[in-house]
Amino acid sequence: MNKKPLYYAISILVSFVFLSSAYAQSYEPPRTVYGKPDLQGTWSNASITTLERNERYESLILTDDEINRATDEHPQNVRLATDDNMVAGQLPDGSDLPKGRGYNAFWIDPGTRFGNINGEHRTSWIVDPADGRIPYNEQGRARKVALRAKSSTFDGPESRPLAERCISTGLRTGPPMINGLYNNNYEIVQTADYVVLRTEMISHARVVPLNTEHKLSVYAPMFGESVGHWEGDTLVVVTTNFSPMQEEAAISLTTKGRVIERFTRVSDEQIIYEFTIDDPAYYTQPWHGELSFLATDSKVYEFACHEGNYAMSGILAGARRQEHDEQQK
Repeated sequence: MNKKPLYYAISILVSFVFLSSAYAQSYEPPRTVYGKPDLQGTWSNASITTLERNERYESLILTDDEINRATDEHPQNVRLATDDNMVAGQLPDGSDLPKGRGYNAFWIDPGTRFGNINGEHRTSWIVDPADGRIPYNEQGRARKVALRAKSSTFDGPESRPLAERCISTGLRTGPPMINGLYNNNYEIVQTADYVVLRTEMISHARVVPLNTEHKLSVYAPMFGESVGHWEGDTLVVVTTNFSPMQEEAAISLTTKGRVIERFTRVSDEQIIYEFTIDDPAYYTQPWHGELSFLATDSKVYEFACHEGNYAMSGILAGARRQEHDEQQK
């Protein structure tokens, strides 16, 4: 039996239990009537920090001397300031339409600042491995290649990517819940027995029962089955029993995969969110990240992916026409 993944997992969890305590040691969070830290409200993880570290950065942390220049020169901020010769935030005048773009800078909301964790400006959310990259194993890379090949066919809707099918888009729905180009808002609601994590992307409400066992292995729901408990003032959510379709998500997980999330409110304005991914079918080791959720006055709006969406019928109809034209030659 290979004990190395278990060793990694235990080491990571022990290390970050201490980190969660350190984050909150000088802050007394507001509490619900049940006595637990109040995480309720609307939060945003919008940021120009990304899950994996871009090769332009040599380390996890930017110094105070580096942060201003790195922020100004970040490609996303440059795009927001210059795309289509528009001013960020101003209404488009239609001049961009002939370029055939689905999204210009007006329609996206990725954030403009690097994430700040415990006073440190972060270049990636992944902190272990130290290179800030997802540690795929050879089998995992081969599975990813096979999935890309599958999603490049047009036989039917099942062969198209999950995003085109409005099932899972990008990284935001989770778990883990990672920022993207837009729809980075989340709403948290608590009771004594449940926590609800509502995501703006896909309009998904993850209902997390507390202090119970995983029971849905037969059903394997999309986004998995989440069960939570409190460790001191940190909410811990463990998700297993993923749908086979979860392999096609941005972060691939098999039905045997596991995600552990930790939510620690460290100020009135910030929740530190940690996550650990473990799936030997894809990764050489459990890998860990941490990011920041900031309080926002913005609302979580409906993400009506299917309403008026002609993409799928158009894609498949185009493929059938292409096949027809080929047959006529």
